[in-house]
Amino acid sequence: MKRIVSILILLNVSIITGWDLLAQNLKFGHVNREEFIKRLPEFDSAQVKLEKFRKELINHIELMSIELNSKYNDYTKSSKTLSELVKQNKEQELEDMNRRIQEFQTNAQTQLQEKQAELFQPILSKVDKAIKDVGKQNGYLYIFDVSQGSMLQYFNESISTDVTDLLRIKLKSKQIN
Repeated sequence: MKRIVSILILLNVSIITGWDLLAQNLKFGHVNREEFIKRLPEFDSAQVKLEKFRKELINHIELMSIELNSKYNDYTKSSKTLSELVKQNKEQELEDMNRRIQEFQTNAQTQLQEKQAELFQPILSKVDKAIKDVGKQNGYLYIFDVSQGSMLQYFNESISTDVTDLLRIKLKSKQIN
């Protein structure tokens, strides 16, 4: 019986000591991925291109709306003097123009989302790869994203290391090559 108790005590001490040694070697890091991405020069140029594309679409919609309003105003001014057939034709024309504007708005929204993905996906991929590389090169078990809206609810800042500077160094060295 003493032997079994001694073995159990030795086993417990070994397990506790082993976990302590293992826990001391674990490295955790964190980065605000969203803020890091916003500070990259590529982000600014992508944002400018996206805004230019958005303004181009809005300008076209505005021109179409001005044309529709102009034709509608002409129609309302002259509708009393028009024959029934001409009225119906003009009303159909106005409805068609309105439908084309709505279709354009829908297509423009889709194109804007596609353009956003086209412009920002390379930046996101670059940052994600850099985070993985920094984690591997520096022996991190986990690097958590602490951006607003991330799934992470809490992290202990005294145990976790902010890897933002390591990422800056990593991406600068990539830009030089």
